[in-house]
Amino acid sequence: MSRNRRYPDEIAGPFESPPITFEDRDGREIEIRAHDGSDEEYEALASMYDAFDPADRAQGIPPSEERRIREWLDNILCAECLNVVAWDGETAAGHATLVPDGDAYELAIFVLQAYQEAGIGTHLMKGLLGYGAASGVEKVWLTVERWNKAAVGLYKKIGFEVSDSESFEMEMGIRLSDGSDEGG
Repeated sequence: MSRNRRYPDEIAGPFESPPITFEDRDGREIEIRAHDGSDEEYEALASMYDAFDPADRAQGIPPSEERRIREWLDNILCAECLNVVAWDGETAAGHATLVPDGDAYELAIFVLQAYQEAGIGTHLMKGLLGYGAASGVEKVWLTVERWNKAAVGLYKKIGFEVSDSESFEMEMGIRLSDGSDEGG
C-alpha cells in the first residue's frame, strides 16, 4: 500500500557530493565515498555490520546474524540504491543508503559505535543527500524513533521536516529538487 507522504515545499541544501574528506571531532581523517561495488567494500561493510552494537539497531536493521547481514547488503547495494560509506583508512566507520520507494527514496544511516558523536553521521548524511541530488533524487523520507532526540535534532538541522508522528516512530521528509530539469 502506497502512503501519501508530505514533503516540504522548500528545497534543502545544497549538499556536497562525495568524495568528501574531513577531520572528525576525535582527530581522525574520514573520507566519504560513493560505494564502488567492489568485493573489498562489500566485505568491509559486512564486517562493520557484524561489529554493530545491538543496542543501536532500530526497526530490525541492520540485521544481527552474518547470513542475514549479507542478504540485506545484497538488497541495498543494488544498482537502484544509492550508497555512501565513511572510511577511516580501510575501516568502514559508517554507511548510509537511499532505497527507492515509489516516487521517493527511503534513507537509512548507520555509524559504528566507536565513531558516534564525532560528526561523522552529519557528514555522511549530507554526502548521501548530495549524491542523491546529483543523481536526480527529488524526495527522501526516513523514520526515526521519537525518543531518539539526537537523531531527530540532526535530521531537522539538515532540513528534514516531520511529516507524520502518529506512532512511536516519527516520519520525516526532505525535498532535494522540484523535479524539473532546470539548471541550478
